[in-house]
Amino acid sequence: MTIPNSLARAAQNAVDTSALLREAPRPGTKQKAQLRRYEVSALLKNGEVSQTRHIAPALPVFEDAFCAFTRGSLVETEHGPVAIEDLMPGDTVLTQTGASEKVLWKGSVTLVPGRVDSRGRTRPLTRIMADTFGMQKPLSGVIAGPAARLLATPAHLRHLGGGQPMLTPVAEFQDGMSVIETQPPTPVELFHICLERHAVINVDGLQFETYHPGVNAVRMMSHSLRSIYLNLFAHIHSLHDFGPLLMARAGEGEIDAITA
Repeated sequence: MTIPNSLARAAQNAVDTSALLREAPRPGTKQKAQLRRYEVSALLKNGEVSQTRHIAPALPVFEDAFCAFTRGSLVETEHGPVAIEDLMPGDTVLTQTGASEKVLWKGSVTLVPGRVDSRGRTRPLTRIMADTFGMQKPLSGVIAGPAARLLATPAHLRHLGGGQPMLTPVAEFQDGMSVIETQPPTPVELFHICLERHAVINVDGLQFETYHPGVNAVRMMSHSLRSIYLNLFAHIHSLHDFGPLLMARAGEGEIDAITA
């Protein structure tokens, strides 16, 4: 009996990830690193969709690949809005330019936003009220994950971009009224997607970026962690395969990446 490529790859991912985790350094502490379960769907070169489950570190550089959109978020496609949980690799979405681009990868993770982890962190969500960014932007209330970035610039960061458009973390827009922080005490499923190249897509009437690790990702991970991280993405072989950023990204009071 022949094992399907997707199942064979899933088994290999499980073996590789377990081995790499045993090698991953735990600097400064004897406490075991907190791990998280990540669900991944990826479009393979033969056209099949691989669905795998990974156990990997609960570190921001990993979680950011999964924590942008909550279940029920509507992504604009050429056939109309599609819930993020129903979108699959091989489907197409509309980008900011009006082009229809293929989804190559979708990741999801379930976490409790209000629960404090071993490092004392929480992962709060951001609720955006209807019409916050203009008429029907969004059409109704939106709850975005901590890794979501909007194509917009809040007043306190406008000096950074020189008038150029920037992709900004949703948390930077929190004002306590129309954009507020929320930390549910119950599990929340979050998603993110990759296209062939970094892009801006319409989700619930707002312009969000697709996933890209950023130009500083290489310096943020040790060799062992980088191997575990890349194992989450069946459609790439190195960080350079994500391609260039579409535009500058801002956050924490400064620009963290600018395209050439």
